[in-house]
Amino acid sequence: MRLSQRAVFLLVISLIFSSCAPPTPRRAVTDTPSPAATETPSAAQTPTETVSRLEVEKEALRGAQVTVWHPWFGAEASLFELQVAQFNSVNEWGIVVRAESKGNFGELFAQTDAALQAGAPPNMVIALPEHALAWREQVIDLNLYVRDPDYGMSALEMAEFPTAVWMQDEADGVRLGMPAQRTGRFILYNQTWARELGFFSPPETSFEFEEQACAANKVLAGDADPNNDALGGWLIDSHAMTPLGWLFAFGGGVQEGNGYRFVSQENIEAFKFLKGLQQKGCAWVPSPALSAPERFAGRQALFVSASLEEFSDYARAFGSLGGRDEWVALPFPGPERSAFALYGSSFVVFESDDVTQLASWLFIRWMLGAENQARWVQSTGLFPLRSSTLSLLGDYEAEHPQWAQAVKLLPGGQMTPKLASWRVVRVMLSDGFRDMFDTIRHPDLTEGQMPAVLKQMEDTANELNK
Repeated sequence: MRLSQRAVFLLVISLIFSSCAPPTPRRAVTDTPSPAATETPSAAQTPTETVSRLEVEKEALRGAQVTVWHPWFGAEASLFELQVAQFNSVNEWGIVVRAESKGNFGELFAQTDAALQAGAPPNMVIALPEHALAWREQVIDLNLYVRDPDYGMSALEMAEFPTAVWMQDEADGVRLGMPAQRTGRFILYNQTWARELGFFSPPETSFEFEEQACAANKVLAGDADPNNDALGGWLIDSHAMTPLGWLFAFGGGVQEGNGYRFVSQENIEAFKFLKGLQQKGCAWVPSPALSAPERFAGRQALFVSASLEEFSDYARAFGSLGGRDEWVALPFPGPERSAFALYGSSFVVFESDDVTQLASWLFIRWMLGAENQARWVQSTGLFPLRSSTLSLLGDYEAEHPQWAQAVKLLPGGQMTPKLASWRVVRVMLSDGFRDMFDTIRHPDLTEGQMPAVLKQMEDTANELNK
């Protein structure tokens, strides 16, 4: 019997999630450069306890109050507060969660940091993993809760999370958080225009990427409009996950042990390749006159970089032009591999009393349920955090094919650096990457100068890491 398109999708996705299922949390040093999602669970790692070690009676949870600070506003804040209200009304323990928005991650970090110094923090925050690393002395190890036989997760439940999603919150064997949201940065590719240029498959290597980008520029440079002569290839952007994705694709990265190493042959080759694209006219820096989605939909660029939550902006841009072109999501292509950076926020619990800490965990566990996760995906367009969510997203998958493509790419996702200083180093990486393509400030920057550019980034990063 022939499988339907949806059945094939679910079969592929189930294989993806099972192939990158995380191990049961273990004691391990995790300060090496972020690996791809390749680990799988083993029977030796499954919890063996049969009696809860938390020593909290069920009745003690009744009426427990938990304060959570979050970074969201608008639709995300509304959905979260709706789910908080639902948890308060249905949870069997009578736990009451109170949510407070801080508007964005920067403000959340600043206010949480001040509250910790004042000795009056919230019970829980939804912050970035690097934030949790900065607060690690006051953050509880959630492994105790995750692995508890009464209140925790089963080995099968833990195995539903892709490894790169699960392990981002582990540092030196300590679980500093649980994933709340995950997104990724991708290459978007106008497949219809590429076919008209003579290319009938997406680029799988950096060589093929350059070939197609340069062909697009050649076509625009040869038409009757002199204003588009520099356009057509890859639209350069300076989002921090764009250079990181390219470095990963070339086999490089930025973390080494407890510090940073930018100067490596792989990183040099990546930056030389990208600067070379610009110098050949196959990559270009846009003016703010039009947005990236408008330029991409208008065939001013064959390739752009975009995060998962931005896909809806691109869909609208294509829709406004009649939807004549088909576009797809790709990982960043390197000489021999492809990759993308996976990142996002996590639930982080601070030290308080045993009852409040357990109540916080029970809310987290509830939020990570398949139905709640499905609502998050439908609202935000981000990754599903666990495989059981996918069975609830059939309609969403059918209506968002590029999202479905991105989900299939999850095994190639790589984690951001597990260093507290990444909070500021990623800003430096973004600024440095933008500066590299500034032909006014650096009119004579050559490929041969890439080691010096990376050395300056490395020195700055390690200075920020002190």
